[in-house]
Order: sequence, then C-alpha cells, then structure tokens
Amino acid sequence: MTPIIDVTDVTRTFGSGPAATAALRGINMTVGEGQLVALRGRSGSGKTTLLNIVGGLDAPDSGAVRIDGKDVTSMSEQQRVHLRRETVAYIFQSFSLLPGLSAAENAGVPLRIAGMAPKAREERVATMLTLVGLADHARHRPGELSGGQQQRVAIARALAPRPRLLLADEPTGQLDAETGKQIMRLIRSVVRSEGVTALLATHDPTLMDIADSVLHLTDARSCGKARASCVRLFPREAS
Repeated sequence: MTPIIDVTDVTRTFGSGPAATAALRGINMTVGEGQLVALRGRSGSGKTTLLNIVGGLDAPDSGAVRIDGKDVTSMSEQQRVHLRRETVAYIFQSFSLLPGLSAAENAGVPLRIAGMAPKAREERVATMLTLVGLADHARHRPGELSGGQQQRVAIARALAPRPRLLLADEPTGQLDAETGKQIMRLIRSVVRSEGVTALLATHDPTLMDIADSVLHLTDARSCGKARASCVRLFPREAS
C-alpha cells in the first residue's frame, strides 16, 4: 500500500530551559493511501501537535515529514500554503464557519480561493452538500443550523477541493454522543466515496470501531524506550 503520510524521527519541544515541554519525541509512523486512521492518546500526548506538523501548520525541531512523497519539512512557507490548498484539508471541532455566509457559501470558500469558475464551483458545492445530507439547507447560515449540521458543512467545505489527505482534530468534541456517531459514520462514508486518506485525532470510541486502524500515541514508559515517544499501530480485524 502506497504511504501518503510518512513521519520519521519527529521531535517538537515548546519553550526553553527548565520550562521546556517535549510534545513529541522521536515519532515514527506511516499511513497508507485510502485509509481512515484514528489517532489516540491521552490529553497532552501531542495529538494536535502531530496533526499540525503533518499538515504543515507547524514545523518539527528535527525529523522529516513526507506527504504524498513530498518533504513538508523542507518546504518554504509559500509551498506549505500550496500544500494546504491542493493536498491537505482540515476539520476542526469548533466548525470555524463564517457566520455571515450560507452553508453553500461556506462550503465554497476554498473553491473561491482556488479560483474555480462560478458554475463549476456551484456544482461541486451542491454535490458535497447533497453528500453530507444538507441539500435542503444550502441557504441557511450557521446560526440557523444545529451543531451536527454545522459540522456537516465543515466536512463539505474540507472535501470540496478534492484533497488527498483529510486531517481532523476531535471532530465530534462539541457534539452529543448520538450526533457524534452520525458524524463519524458520515466521515467514513465520504472518505470512501471521495477516495481520501483520513487521519483523525479523537477520544471518541465510536471512531475506533469504524477506523481501518488505530494509531496510539503514547509516552516513553509505555513504549519501553528510554527517551522517545512512539506511535503504535492497531489494525482492525477484517469482519
């Protein structure tokens, strides 16, 4: 299976001197193309930091990250911006929708930035809103939508530009349990239909059931190593 994410010996420390905090210590992991992978780990284990580094929002202190064969850690800022526009998409637990825009307008924001022609943009947005079950809510603004519906718009917006990689940081963190289950199933369905690789950081046990595999970000003691944190892979058994 072709790896789309390849992380090698990545470290990241915040602060300096006695107050320095090691967020990541010697992380190695590989995620294959077309996989839906859950990233687990207790609070403070570095899940968000790792997602930010994988997506080019942050840079490691050492080590290398390759996305779809491209070395992210050696890219210029302009190249990383291009990577985030063309290859990587994000879903955040806060939804991050623009309150003054409709669901359709929010979903179309990245397509506007990319300069897509209006007709093609409208068609793609309509397709994505239908895919996430919000075709009848295209003109509604975020304040007129439930939390689950807002997250559906965020999913449509993230996948509208046809990214190769989807990163999500606690995408059900602000949702109730039942809505969270619906969103997780939706993500799985959309990932399959759009042919996207997805890496989702979560505490939600529902995702563990639907993911192709689970990556457990754990500390040095759990890994049995003296000075390194690690990621352990737990593939799901075939049903």
